[in-house]
Amino acid sequence: MKVVAIANQKGGVGKTTTSVNLSAALAAMDKRVLLLDLDPQGNASVSVGLNKSELVTSTYELLVEQQPLEEVALSLPQLRMDVVPANGDLTAAEVALLSVDDREQRLKQALESGTQRYDFVIIDCPPSLNMLTLNALVAANSVLITMQCEYFALEGLSALLETINTINQTVNPSLCVEGILRTLYDPRNALTNEVSEQLHQHFEGLVYRTVIPRNVRLAEAPSHGLPGIVYDRLARGATAYMALAGEFMRRQEHHSKDNV
Repeated sequence: MKVVAIANQKGGVGKTTTSVNLSAALAAMDKRVLLLDLDPQGNASVSVGLNKSELVTSTYELLVEQQPLEEVALSLPQLRMDVVPANGDLTAAEVALLSVDDREQRLKQALESGTQRYDFVIIDCPPSLNMLTLNALVAANSVLITMQCEYFALEGLSALLETINTINQTVNPSLCVEGILRTLYDPRNALTNEVSEQLHQHFEGLVYRTVIPRNVRLAEAPSHGLPGIVYDRLARGATAYMALAGEFMRRQEHHSKDNV
């Protein structure tokens, strides 16, 4: 089982869209996938057709009350994957976790029972470096960073990479960067091309070749409770996410060969 945290402390950079569509694309490739919503806004849960106000169990129960993963994960047969949903209750989890021992290990412990059940766990992190994100980074094998190619993006990226590095050296030595994904991409914009070029220079080998374009159909999909790749599989955004899943899987195969 590989656990991938999709993170960036900036909001609005395509984390949830990427979490939902990469999960659905991997499930469509016959991988056993769990999407874990770790954002109190619960946008990933809504994006797969769940009603946040009707949840019986959520990530809160998983982290704070330590309910078993198999009791909290919901099956989504139409998408051929499972989800641990989230809603505003998760805001209280932040406070509740502050007073418990091993608070940054809670998610890691919770996921241990899923080792045989899933090939991939994709975690949609909140847009801040808080206790929830810390739990994700301690539980994860790798971090997929989504970013827009804009002026302040590189600054935010440096801060996130420092955090990942600190966690790697202290509590999770297996944590690494899975890759950097350029989202909301507009090649007609000069700044986009300039930032993209800088990314390639500084992070050669980490930047995905696939870029995710700005796409109306992707933006519409959550309001229909569907991942973009299901809502309109021929849209530019959907085909980009299918391409990302293919590139992601090729990297997994490459890593496993390197580790033999």
